[in-house]
Amino acid sequence: MTSWGYTLSSEEFGPRQLAANAVKAENAGFDFVTVSDHYHPWTQSQGHSPFAWTTIGAAGALTSRISIGTGVTCPIMRIHPAVVAQAAASSSALCDGRFFLGVGTGEALNEHIIAQRWPSVDERREMLEEAIEIMRALWTGETLDHRGMYFQVDNARLFTTPPAPIPVIMAASGTAAAETAAAVADGLWSTKPDPEVVKAYRTAGGAGPVIGQVTLCWAASAEEGRATALRVWPNAGVPGQLTQDLPTWTHFEQAATLVTEETLAERVPAGPDPKPVIETVREYEAAGFDRIHFHQVGQDQDGFLRFWRDELAPAL
Repeated sequence: MTSWGYTLSSEEFGPRQLAANAVKAENAGFDFVTVSDHYHPWTQSQGHSPFAWTTIGAAGALTSRISIGTGVTCPIMRIHPAVVAQAAASSSALCDGRFFLGVGTGEALNEHIIAQRWPSVDERREMLEEAIEIMRALWTGETLDHRGMYFQVDNARLFTTPPAPIPVIMAASGTAAAETAAAVADGLWSTKPDPEVVKAYRTAGGAGPVIGQVTLCWAASAEEGRATALRVWPNAGVPGQLTQDLPTWTHFEQAATLVTEETLAERVPAGPDPKPVIETVREYEAAGFDRIHFHQVGQDQDGFLRFWRDELAPAL
């Protein structure tokens, strides 16, 4: 049975509104919310990028049932994995065990700010494996000394440990990363309904949940929805490796000048009709995804939540 989630888009809202949206999502019946962990928005038109862990703390304190997770955190550069481990443990304690940690190899957009070399994707994947090892060791509450290939930890101990094991869900866009997720994580996270990625995860022994995100723009008309999506979220039309390697929002804005409403409409369902959203969801389900969260582009989150309650949820 599919679980349904809602995206708290840190690129589009400040922390107070994000926390309020988490409460609305819980009241609307969603099973979980995800918080994007960025230092920058993709484009200036999105307008925000608050510290994800502050948002998680507020959302955890204001909700009582819904699961909360990062979507996703890169624990290998901008923030050391020992610090992410502490943040995750405290978040889990605050949420009474409702917290899960989404992790990935990151984007230069957010990680280059510490002025270090941007590693290759293979190297970042190795770094992520070591980071997960460090975080899990710290969550036990034991003192950790670690001398690894990429990280060092000296005499570290978490005195506030998580009340329950923290599920680690690893993002993967290809089969190699999916196989790594099967080996080191508790679940898989992917942004496209690619059955080969899910198959690689399952074949390699991955037995955890598979999370996917559906980006859409509900609006009173298809024209309004397409225009909003292009203005606010043109990065959805930026292809391939660019999303990982472009270092600044200005680069994304330059790349986005090549994106048209028509191109974006193929990736982002827009308007009041639930049918294209449902078709996209069914693609994810057919590919093997069992947890799907919705990212509503733009400021009209209340309109989307009404759409979810009145049309989308009953249809699904």
